[in-house]
Amino acid sequence: MYYRQLGKIPHKRHTMFKKEDGSLFREQVMGTRGFSGTQSILYHHHMPTEVVKAEFAGSYLPEYEEQQTLKHRHFFTNKVMRTGNALTAREYLLGNHDLLIGTANVTEAMNSYYRNGDGDELLFIHHGSGKLETMFGPISYRPGDYLVIPIGTIYRVVPTPGIPTKLLFVEAFSQITTPKRYRNEYGQLLEHSPFCERDIRGPEDLLTYEEKGEFEVVTRSRGAIHSHILGHHPFDVVGWDGYLYPWAFNIEDFEPITGRIHQPPPVHQTFEGNNFVVCSFVPRLYDYHPESIPAPYYHSNVNSDELLYYVKGNFMSRKGIQEGSITLHPSGIPHGPHPGKIEASIGKKETLELAVMIDTFHPLKVVKQANELEATDYMFSWI
Repeated sequence: MYYRQLGKIPHKRHTMFKKEDGSLFREQVMGTRGFSGTQSILYHHHMPTEVVKAEFAGSYLPEYEEQQTLKHRHFFTNKVMRTGNALTAREYLLGNHDLLIGTANVTEAMNSYYRNGDGDELLFIHHGSGKLETMFGPISYRPGDYLVIPIGTIYRVVPTPGIPTKLLFVEAFSQITTPKRYRNEYGQLLEHSPFCERDIRGPEDLLTYEEKGEFEVVTRSRGAIHSHILGHHPFDVVGWDGYLYPWAFNIEDFEPITGRIHQPPPVHQTFEGNNFVVCSFVPRLYDYHPESIPAPYYHSNVNSDELLYYVKGNFMSRKGIQEGSITLHPSGIPHGPHPGKIEASIGKKETLELAVMIDTFHPLKVVKQANELEATDYMFSWI
């Protein structure tokens, strides 16, 4: 990320910053990796440590299948009936000790506020619009947006009234960032990167609330949910600066890398976390070698599980796919186009598909409830 500043801040960090009445604003350093990673400094009207009540609310970790046959899986997330706010509507589908993955049908705003103390979050907006309200300021969202929310950020999702938001979420147990190979030694995105800083949207402005009272911040940490009641509004920040803040990037701004022959999945990479990557498949021209085969070749994921979330368009290598489908192709066995799809791709000029891929370098486990969403014959759909 790059440096940003919003609101009022003092000339020097860690110095007195006084209000009009002579009292001090409260400085908070919010950083990663023990003060050696990315960080921002925020200035509050009130002490961010002012908690009047704290309660343990139980584990949030999902239960996985006990025995899992090695096979390709297909889940229809449009069958998920759960609705609610951006926290209560989350339906966990897959996960491991590096990340949790699921979808949510967000039909209402959060009454409380929320922060993830276990890692960064990535929200991909499939349908809907609204605001991501945060302690750093709000970000408007629309279909195709990736919302990257750093660990410890207090926020809430407010969908546009009457318009539900369907989202794919990734709860990481690490930091989510842009791929290292896209950046130079100074952190700037390189010319051959499929997107640049101009495509990244940070908080639009800073809304500061001074009011006192009891405000709940639901906190996830150490695999459990905790309720913290603050003695003031959590968005009491008058100014901040630094490199750590929530941001948005729309999948439509990802510029695909193409070639004379079929390009491997890493050219679609958009984000990376600890032991996983996120890729964007967007409309693009096909390969231009006179004898090229645009459809992907059969391949074995010998070191990673491959998950695809299908957003919209023509999914040229698959049959029976719907918008909102999730396919899981686990490591250890090959996968690839369905019968007839390779031949059908020859001579085609472009694809109009839109999909999000998550590759994990440790096996994904399937949550028990996901069985209700599964097409059980998917493993045999290549016959």
